Amino acid sequence: MDVLALLDVNALASGLSSLSMFPYFDTAHYVVSVMALREQPGALEVSQRSPLACWFSSMLYCFGGAVLSGIIMAEAPVAPLANSTNVLLATLMWYLVFYCPLDAVYCCATMLPVRLVLTGMKEVTRTWKVLGGVTQASRKYKDGVFVMIAVGWAKGAGGGLMSNFEQLVRGIWKPETNELLKMSYPTKVTLLGALLFSLQQCGYLPLQTAQLVLLYTAFIVTNKVRMMLMGSSSSPFAPIESAFHKLLFARPLTSPTQPRSPARPRLADPAHVSEAAGKGASGTSNGSPLPSASEAAKDHRGSESSKKTN
Repeated sequence: MDVLALLDVNALASGLSSLSMFPYFDTAHYVVSVMALREQPGALEVSQRSPLACWFSSMLYCFGGAVLSGIIMAEAPVAPLANSTNVLLATLMWYLVFYCPLDAVYCCATMLPVRLVLTGMKEVTRTWKVLGGVTQASRKYKDGVFVMIAVGWAKGAGGGLMSNFEQLVRGIWKPETNELLKMSYPTKVTLLGALLFSLQQCGYLPLQTAQLVLLYTAFIVTNKVRMMLMGSSSSPFAPIESAFHKLLFARPLTSPTQPRSPARPRLADPAHVSEAAGKGASGTSNGSPLPSASEAAKDHRGSESSKKTN
């Protein structure tokens, strides 16, 4: 008997797949995204100095995935702005998070129970974004697995992948924060989801789309909530990444193309030094040193000349 049928999760998977993201899940996504922007260094100063730049950065946080996936698929980057309802909803959340009197919305959203719920709902939207990107790519490139992975990854983690461009909007340039150089947990887990959904779309995984949606959503929500409760920022993929890096990408300690370092001079052994010092001390007589070889030769020549004179 099928395990999934035994656990009766097919109905749950179908219900989750038919769940609408608008308006509640989209609202949670916008709130958490704008809060992430507000907690960036210097974001509050930008919100007071240039509200337009702050709003534009917020829209990149909220719709960065759709913009980046549209660029990859050679579509209009402004297509996400065509949905006026979502843009107005995201703008309302931006205003409430940054400019609400007494910071009431932000203070309420930062309470741990509320933030856990909002973050869990945002992770649910991540699944739909990744699946939407993979499906979008599969319509044009039916067997293009790598194209599906790229578009699904871009749509699910576009805000992080476009972080350098978003920082430029706020007048900041930090190339060392590039997500490709040092990927964060959301970027990694989105890449994993894009890989799984692409393989399933091409028929390499023996799972239905609804079942994979349920499994992946449960995984990312559980991990995110666990990380928040434990206050941990370490990725659960760290041991696997370390093992693969050592197995496939670690370089040898010495390379034949590298020049060898010159040999260091050997230091004298302290035991030999002390032994030589002892021999030197034993070679003295009544505190006076023994004559050297040159002095002995001079004495020998002097004695012979005296013999000849005599």
